Amino acid sequence: MKTVKIMMGAVLAATTFAGAASAEKWDMPMAYSATNFHSEHGVIFANKVKEYSKGALEITVHPGGSLFKGGEIKRAVQTGQAPIGERFMSAHANEAPILGWDNLPFLATTYADNEKLWKAAKGKVNEALSKQNLVVLYTCPWPGQGFYFNKEVTSSADTQGIKFRSYNSATATFAEELGMIPVQVEAAELSQALATGVAEAFISSGSTGYDRKVWEHLSHYYKVNAWLPRNYVMVNKGAWDGLDAGTQTALQKAGDETGAMCAAKSEDLSAFYFEELAKGGMKVEFAGEKFLGELKTIGSKMTADWLKVVGADGQAILDAYNAK
Repeated sequence: MKTVKIMMGAVLAATTFAGAASAEKWDMPMAYSATNFHSEHGVIFANKVKEYSKGALEITVHPGGSLFKGGEIKRAVQTGQAPIGERFMSAHANEAPILGWDNLPFLATTYADNEKLWKAAKGKVNEALSKQNLVVLYTCPWPGQGFYFNKEVTSSADTQGIKFRSYNSATATFAEELGMIPVQVEAAELSQALATGVAEAFISSGSTGYDRKVWEHLSHYYKVNAWLPRNYVMVNKGAWDGLDAGTQTALQKAGDETGAMCAAKSEDLSAFYFEELAKGGMKVEFAGEKFLGELKTIGSKMTADWLKVVGADGQAILDAYNAK
């Protein structure tokens, strides 16, 4: 009997080891700091994947651009250097203009409207990304975008010649229309750019300002809620196709749940970030009527320009969004 027990234990140990050895292991690069809510939800997602796949797939999250810099992540996933990753969707609008759907100024300025716009855009966006060898698992919005400056700004007369950190084509356009000089800077490099004068202002959510403690460099935040951009978690199509059906189901379930949780967390944090910016010493206020009017005029032009480039697919997105 003792011998039988020993043999059974050996078989169990061997089976357990084989199961552990056969687990698929993925590295997941992310661009934002480990304490940012997007990165935190990346870890939640990874834990869910391990649970739902019963250990068949394990994902290790690499935040803060530590594995690949933000601008490198999409290409890394497309080419299979990383099987999965997260990136700011509109950062790739220069490659596929339809990916700028979430940067149409003053179109969808609430979380509910942003979700409605994503539902209108989702099919065509996923189709475009599929052609780029990518499968989208989930998306998560940032809080509304506002302007950071180191002085009071009441109109474009106050913005001339300012070096403005841009993160995509839409923010570069805003900068140019306001007489500023766009400078491409990744979020992970923002603090250094502000400290060294490479950038003097930028547009982003309260989250970025809080993460980077920008009150150490800037004095004013203007709430304009221009748009709520989205990050998306993408998988290399070959890596996705290489998974069995059960693991694919587990991965998608984890993504669906994490996306909903992340969006809710983003909304919960939006007011908190403003409070923290103010505690840091920044003046946090709504943009004045004149400045906001200029921004909305620029926004209307940007939407018209986007439609010219994207064409029928862009119009279909807006028609679906505006339909009751």
